[in-house]
Amino acid sequence: MYDFIPGQRCISNAELEMGLGTVMAVDERTVTIVFVATGDTRTYSRQTAPLSRVAFTIGDLIRRHDGSKIMVTTTREEQGLITYCGTDEEGNSIELPESELDNFIQLNRPTERLFNNQIDPDKWFELRYLTLQQQNRLAHTDLFGLTGCRTSLIPHQLYIAHEVANRYAPRVLLADEVGLGKTIEAGLILHHQLLTGRAQRILIVVPESLVYQWLVEMLRRFNLHFRIFDEERCYVATDEEMPENLFHSEQLALCSVEFLMQNPDIHEQAVAGEWDLLVVDEAHHLAWSPDHASDEYLMIEQLATRTRGVLLLTATPEQLGKESHFARLRLLDPDRFPDFEHFLEEEKNYRPLARTIKDLINDKALTEADQELIHSTFNEGDNQSLLAQIEAAGKEDQAGSKARTELVEHLLDRHGTGRVLYRNTRSAIKGFPKRIVRPAPLPLPEIYRNNDHDDANDNNHFAARLSPELSLINSSGKPDWTQQDPRIDWLIKVLEKLQPARVIMIAASRDTVLDIAQYLKRYSGLHAAVFHEGLSIVERDRAAAYFADGEAGSQVLLCSEIGSEGRNFQFAHHLILFDLPLNPDLLEQRIGRLDRIGQTRTIYIHVPYLQDSAQSVMFHWYHESLNAFEQTCPAGHSVFVQVEDALINALRHPASDTTDLINNTKTLYRELAANLHAGRDRLLEYNSCRQNLAEELKQRAEQADQNDPLAGYMSRVFDSLNIDSEIHSENCLIIRPTDEMVNQLPGLPDDGMTITFNRQTALSFEDAQYLTWEHPLVRTAMEMITSSEMGNTAMTAINKTHIKSGSTLLECIYSLEVPPISNLQSDRYLPPTSIRVLIDEQGRDHQQDLTHSFIEEHRVHVPAKMANKIIHAKEKTLRHLFSNCEDVAKKQTPVILKQAHTQSSEILTKEINRLRALRQINPNIRDEEIEFFEQQLAALNEVLDAASLRLDSLRVLISI
Repeated sequence: MYDFIPGQRCISNAELEMGLGTVMAVDERTVTIVFVATGDTRTYSRQTAPLSRVAFTIGDLIRRHDGSKIMVTTTREEQGLITYCGTDEEGNSIELPESELDNFIQLNRPTERLFNNQIDPDKWFELRYLTLQQQNRLAHTDLFGLTGCRTSLIPHQLYIAHEVANRYAPRVLLADEVGLGKTIEAGLILHHQLLTGRAQRILIVVPESLVYQWLVEMLRRFNLHFRIFDEERCYVATDEEMPENLFHSEQLALCSVEFLMQNPDIHEQAVAGEWDLLVVDEAHHLAWSPDHASDEYLMIEQLATRTRGVLLLTATPEQLGKESHFARLRLLDPDRFPDFEHFLEEEKNYRPLARTIKDLINDKALTEADQELIHSTFNEGDNQSLLAQIEAAGKEDQAGSKARTELVEHLLDRHGTGRVLYRNTRSAIKGFPKRIVRPAPLPLPEIYRNNDHDDANDNNHFAARLSPELSLINSSGKPDWTQQDPRIDWLIKVLEKLQPARVIMIAASRDTVLDIAQYLKRYSGLHAAVFHEGLSIVERDRAAAYFADGEAGSQVLLCSEIGSEGRNFQFAHHLILFDLPLNPDLLEQRIGRLDRIGQTRTIYIHVPYLQDSAQSVMFHWYHESLNAFEQTCPAGHSVFVQVEDALINALRHPASDTTDLINNTKTLYRELAANLHAGRDRLLEYNSCRQNLAEELKQRAEQADQNDPLAGYMSRVFDSLNIDSEIHSENCLIIRPTDEMVNQLPGLPDDGMTITFNRQTALSFEDAQYLTWEHPLVRTAMEMITSSEMGNTAMTAINKTHIKSGSTLLECIYSLEVPPISNLQSDRYLPPTSIRVLIDEQGRDHQQDLTHSFIEEHRVHVPAKMANKIIHAKEKTLRHLFSNCEDVAKKQTPVILKQAHTQSSEILTKEINRLRALRQINPNIRDEEIEFFEQQLAALNEVLDAASLRLDSLRVLISI
């Protein structure tokens, strides 16, 4: 530690990319540094601050704020501050206070170490360079962040995640049908955004019953450590010194809708939390109409308005009607969806739009109707020129193909639900198991024949009629329904017959579930796992784990209705529906707990129902009208809305003839399903998963898995850091720290961990950490290697070369970097890029003939004492070579910077043009929105122009 004085210049050893900092304030315990280059301010403990004082010496070439350079001839120090004296490029004498040093200066630390006899083992230099190469490769692959999680490589999930995650501040509705993996898609998107620096602060808001499941899922699959915000955390916060805004204490936060609704002050803090990404699960609960919005909707709207990126997850976009579906789209893009009536009018055009897009995608000749539709959009930017390119292009013309793709994107974005909504259906995604219904008609017991059903005239609460036991539960003087309901005896017999297969039973009410659990325990000795809304989050998770335990767990899991939302049990293939919900979407959600991606066996759906009752009517309506048990029915809710009154009447009078109801429903369902297929579903199919691109992503990911060099790389890491590794089992290793470890590796426990590099092993063996390039342990190791001085100087001798014996060569690894200004995401366009230079004393380039593999094969160890003598003897030569190496590296930078400028211009100009085109059909788009991206582009150009070379590492080579 040195004495800090305001005005002194220093660097952060942990964050070298921030450039030169300035000491702003010092007190007894802390020192505050401002880094002007990045706009960051850091406060450190004086005792442990990772800071180094910057002091240049005679002969150094330094740069001032205006970019001019000065060769230092003398220095003087007054009151702890340095003034540099020297000459500028024109030979004028200049005095430069250290306060005027360029903030973007990067220090040449490897040279300092080299000339101070700090030379590392050659294997460290090799590991450092290999690490830089891998970082460069990962930074330039569009799959980074999407394929390194504990997930299967499923095409439609990869496609959606790839499309959405690469956007700036994505705002989308993920609405795949039940079982297609929306949580995985959301996890991949936010994981990618975090790893690429496009998001740093994320808030997830879910129903209370799903909080713990999201916590576990994000950790287990994506290694993301979210912190739960609930009543308990708030109570703890009141006893501790916490920031004014509780949410500012964490980057990744998870809380329930109910918690925010019950605590207005906490909700206000969440709104002011400065999030980069907001994720909302079960978004179909957000009800809205032009006349009234639910409190939950208004709460999420406040969060969405203040957050750049928003992901809404729902399995049923129209579950609460078109108005609520529109409202969710409005949450995401109020400029694109400003008015409900306009939205309804626009829907009418989906069918001709789908036809035109189909012709464009299939490279068909455009019909007169297609051309007329496209002509109507000529005021929307460059659609006219795109159509001209298509008409002028030949069949195999690449420019014409590109124009077709771009025109499809424009039409989807501006006239369909475009980039905002993704909804894959089971009919489009193959590979789901067969579903077989096993009905069990049972006699109606006397205790239910004369139930009065107080709510019989209230359609909103009519679903309770489908659970007749509720009229007897907790009612004094009434018989114990479990002793007389034939479904109970039937349940016991079915469980005995299916033993030892795991079975899930779902009923509407918690009271029903608890009574059944008590009966099974008392009369059959069966300890059933129960899962209902009365349990805490931890208790629910324990119940699910107890059921999942194949050896000591329960055969059956009894769920109340919340068992239909969020929890997945693909390992089971028997589902008992103790009663039936009134809503077809809710029935599909129940079945979807088993029928989902990952299910490998036929699913058996057991449905006991009481004859001559509403249950019987409900079963036959579902089975004969919609075939809802054995097939998904995407139009089910729309059908239900239109026949609701007739269905309710039949449920009130179960003895009446339901033939007309069933036939009418069947006809209506066919018509609505056909309309959905012909209209919006086609548009969504195009946009939600372009199958050829999705398959290509999967193939690339599989190929990357097969050719992944990670295992070999980590073997070098373990060897260099002195980490012990031994075989645990097939495809698994155990790694442990040793007493001789070079550096502590954060994330590696003292007792070690089991690891695997194999995806299938990781999916089946959850106790093993799945190491990929995206795993925190790997990324931490790589960052530790490149951010420290480890391996940034080395010397080796090489033989069997054509180079004259005794010749000195210098290998320099430069990093081309831009200031990491967070709100610009400059790393997206120019991630740190390595440039390798290897020259001899005559300035000849040897990059091609002296590859790293050649040097590694022909190197000869140089003892430390001899290495020091060589460095001192060759100091003048080496300094000359340093200058030449930098000149060579500088010649390579213009091409790299031009590519970065081009990429940033293409991406941001495309967004600017999109907004301008949308403004032609929607005047609600403000000038400020367009100006924001124009300012981003201008600022990025300025930052890219400020890119600088940093000498990362060097190696002296002696030919023998």
